[in-house]
Amino acid sequence: MGLARQDRKQSRGEKSVSKVEFLASPKQSTLIFSLLLVTLCAYGSAVQNSFVNFDDDKYFRGTPEIHQAFDWNLMRWAFTTFAQANWHPITWLSHALDYQLFRSSPGAVHVESILIHASSAILLFLLLQEATGSAWRSVTVGALFALHPLNVESVAWASERKSVLSMFFFMIALWAYGRYARQPSIGRYLGVAAAFALGLMAKPQIVTLPFVLLLWDVWPLGRWRDPSGSGLLAWSSWGRLVLEKIPLFLLSAASCGLTLRAQLAGGTVVGLTELPFRLRLGNALVAYVRYLGKAIWPSNLALFYPYPEGGEPAWIIASAVALLLAISALVFVAARKRRYLAIGWLWFLGTLVPMIGLVQVAGAAMADRYAYLPLIGLFLMATWGVADWAQEHRISDTWVAVATGAALLLLGVATSHQVGFWHDGETVWTHAVEVTDSNYVAYSNLGVELARKGRSDVAIEHFRRAVAFYPEDPVANFYIGVYEGAHGNASSAVEHLGTTLRYTNDTELKESAYANLGTAYRNLHDYAHARENFQSALNVDSENSTAMIGMGLIAEHEKKFPEAVRWYSRAMMTQPNTVKCLLLAKAMEKNGQIEESKGVYEEAKNLATDMGASQRVVDQLLATLE
Repeated sequence: MGLARQDRKQSRGEKSVSKVEFLASPKQSTLIFSLLLVTLCAYGSAVQNSFVNFDDDKYFRGTPEIHQAFDWNLMRWAFTTFAQANWHPITWLSHALDYQLFRSSPGAVHVESILIHASSAILLFLLLQEATGSAWRSVTVGALFALHPLNVESVAWASERKSVLSMFFFMIALWAYGRYARQPSIGRYLGVAAAFALGLMAKPQIVTLPFVLLLWDVWPLGRWRDPSGSGLLAWSSWGRLVLEKIPLFLLSAASCGLTLRAQLAGGTVVGLTELPFRLRLGNALVAYVRYLGKAIWPSNLALFYPYPEGGEPAWIIASAVALLLAISALVFVAARKRRYLAIGWLWFLGTLVPMIGLVQVAGAAMADRYAYLPLIGLFLMATWGVADWAQEHRISDTWVAVATGAALLLLGVATSHQVGFWHDGETVWTHAVEVTDSNYVAYSNLGVELARKGRSDVAIEHFRRAVAFYPEDPVANFYIGVYEGAHGNASSAVEHLGTTLRYTNDTELKESAYANLGTAYRNLHDYAHARENFQSALNVDSENSTAMIGMGLIAEHEKKFPEAVRWYSRAMMTQPNTVKCLLLAKAMEKNGQIEESKGVYEEAKNLATDMGASQRVVDQLLATLE
């Protein structure tokens, strides 16, 4: 039976809940298996991908709490922490379970995310088929969701496990609501609320679920009736349906409150002084159109889209408003006969509101992952709209099936290609700088990845580009400062490291910046500022060995050799190495501890892989004190 005419009574999706017909189990099973198979084919190469240097390092390596035993203490931590500027206990527990099972192996993490994404696509198919009775249209929507390239960021980025988990629980909540709508009961309502709560505790992207359920009441469930046939709102019916969802709205409000607290605590909320509301509103209006464009033609997808300098031009904002109003007018005129058009359009517009940037977090103009839920509204419009158009124009079912299959095949190929860009930090950021303009975040993170791989001379050029686009970028300034300090440009190092300290909220970055700034001041023989910055680094982390060595060198300069011995000894206790041993041995000699120094020299020999190189490093350090 074809997509266009497989159920003529369902061409406009008006079947009430009580008249749902179910597919024969073998056919339904075949469609479920097909959805799973195409998802695995499209995302299969992700198994070979590693983590990327954007949140993954913080989530999987920088959060030691998830490495502890999976017990009550972990549960308590997950439900009370605002770590990484988020409150998402279910996501933390998911990461902790990954660690227990696979030690957070990237391949295993990616496999799980792919399977969760495939499960959501299957649930979307099942709940639509159950609500409308239309199998082929429903499975097409599920396949579009599974294969659209705009969803790759949510699935292939390990840190976005929160997105796929949240969506999975959203689908369960929507399916449970369909069951509740057919036969209301407290138990079934609690099932909806429980699934919603779990989804919010994975990621609050689904706070608009109560709004979506009101749309679902109109189509496809048909719980709202217009007795006059005029298309006007029946306020008594709406009142009952809204009242029914008040507990869910309260859950949404609580989740929004906790999320805002977490983001404020993490320092990720951008203030109105930094980004005025006028610019945010203009960007939001343009972003709606850009999301729509990427849904239709998913190209030039990137991990980060920077704000245009000075905001969007007025003519672009005006054009975006005109287009959105025109589409809305056309949709609501056509919706008198085809309600799914209004439902899909309002789904797209409404579910994007929490993520459209009016409350700005982290400075991105938009993000592919924010479209994960809103895209479903567009898929509903496209699938049911094309099927009805084909039916009205008597297009052969075969042609509709061939065209649909070709479109899905192209999307699957594009998704597989996009997954390849997520192989590692270098590939994802190289692609980002290629497809976006003035992307300081991409240049900065590409530099970090190249520096990690030992390609510092190439990395520094990317850091300089980042600072050219955004002079206040703390990460790029930090690496430039370290590079300049290592190449004898201490004054330039002081300038860049100072910029890092002025603009970063990251504790680890502050610690490293203080320690390196102390070194730069020491090389300038400004020992007062050097001591001040070394002490600031130690205030952040009392075991910062760079700062301890720095304090020891300052003590040597001041001929306070007992103090130097104490500092070098403390540094040795954190993590012994040859350079620290040699510094300690020499300081002991100067302090008259000749016999003790001989033992430390022996330890240095035992630790050394290249004694000559270590000795040259020590000589260079001591030479800066002259």
